[in-house]
Amino acid sequence: MQEPAQLDDILATLDADRDGAIARLLDFLRIPSISTDPAHGEDVRRAARWLRDELAELGFDAKIHDTTGHPMVVARSQPGSGRSVLFYGHYDVQPVDPLELWNRPPFEPAIEDTEDGPVIRGRGASDDKGQLMTFLEACRAWKAVHGALPSDLILLFEGEEESGSPSLRPFLESHADDLRASIALICDTALYADGRPAITTQLRGLVGEEVIVTGADRDLHSGSFGGLAANPVMVLAQALGSLKDETGRVTLPGFYDGVEEPDEALRRDWEALGFDAGEFLGRVGLSKPIGEQGRTPLEMLWNRPTAEINGIEGGYTGDGFKTVLPATAHAKVSFRLTGKQDPIKIREAFRAHIRSHLPKDCKVEFHDHGASPASVMDTSDPAFSAARQALGDEWARDAAFIGAGGSIPIAGDFKQILGMDSMLIGFGRDDDRIHSPNEKYNLESFTKGARSWARILAALR
Repeated sequence: MQEPAQLDDILATLDADRDGAIARLLDFLRIPSISTDPAHGEDVRRAARWLRDELAELGFDAKIHDTTGHPMVVARSQPGSGRSVLFYGHYDVQPVDPLELWNRPPFEPAIEDTEDGPVIRGRGASDDKGQLMTFLEACRAWKAVHGALPSDLILLFEGEEESGSPSLRPFLESHADDLRASIALICDTALYADGRPAITTQLRGLVGEEVIVTGADRDLHSGSFGGLAANPVMVLAQALGSLKDETGRVTLPGFYDGVEEPDEALRRDWEALGFDAGEFLGRVGLSKPIGEQGRTPLEMLWNRPTAEINGIEGGYTGDGFKTVLPATAHAKVSFRLTGKQDPIKIREAFRAHIRSHLPKDCKVEFHDHGASPASVMDTSDPAFSAARQALGDEWARDAAFIGAGGSIPIAGDFKQILGMDSMLIGFGRDDDRIHSPNEKYNLESFTKGARSWARILAALR
């Protein structure tokens, strides 16, 4: 661990160079690195080059690695006796549509004053360029004070996170020996609440399924065929409606195999957060929680699996009225998984459930849209308590160990392929409007994020 005086010097250096750090981030944000749009392929590569050059200037051995898609950027500091750490972020960004809803051009970033203090406005400000730059600025200040970077650091930045990371698993598998470290750090999450830092210690997995039920060879007149011919929309609706019982539990056989209860210490931590489900739902125009009976709201969000219908269509939905029995019905369904649930078994159980509801004259086809298990981190690793203390020292509030209702597959990939846990520490806020027009990152998140990483690096040395 670094001496307090040395850490104070690093923090003072970060404060003194705040304007320079902001200028570097704004420069990075001007690159329209939209990975999903082929028209921006060269911009994505330009962002990779920008990162490589910044890292090389800091003293990292930095290289661009081509993939079948967008490139990876990998950088290393000098080997040493410290704990080896892999830091991950992504430099690609979401598309900007609808452009007319932006208050300023999305790739002309600027500092704006708001009621909540100054913010950095622009696409990628929070997701994830601003977040990854907090770590780079901490490394910059460390080098300014010590004359060298922290040893045994590996930095991995990808350019396809916003388009499903198709090249990431193959890259991890082919470079596993070079990327493996004792722990991974991921900066692509948020504060628990404004001003309260958090470490995400568990992530739900995901199974995505598309279902198409087909009946007659064409749409049928409901007066001529109704009551006699199979209606695929009714068939699919009945099958999907029976996925849950009256208590909110999923009815698929074996669905809860591998689901684990939070330990008492974690349960107490969650209770102490004072989560207000009514206030949370009120932000989106709702008021009353529903879901699995006998479970707290945070359990349902973080530690219980779900089955949700994400979209359903079939038949005539245009203006006016058309009395038909649709020939086909489509639905997209997702399952969020926890604990040790097996995504392949969940998929098989879902498909068997749909088939069991099909009348003789109907056919079904399925298209999978990903399957990843949940990730649960081993918080007994001393790194977690050290990082928790470092965050508390910076934010003057105890850092919370939290779960995440969403899925961040990279954490599972690190566990499965590289055999290491991840600490997910981010400084975004719920109102950062990531993936939406007018994305922003609070200036406090950027500056205190960099200071937080400086403290965590010192704690892990």
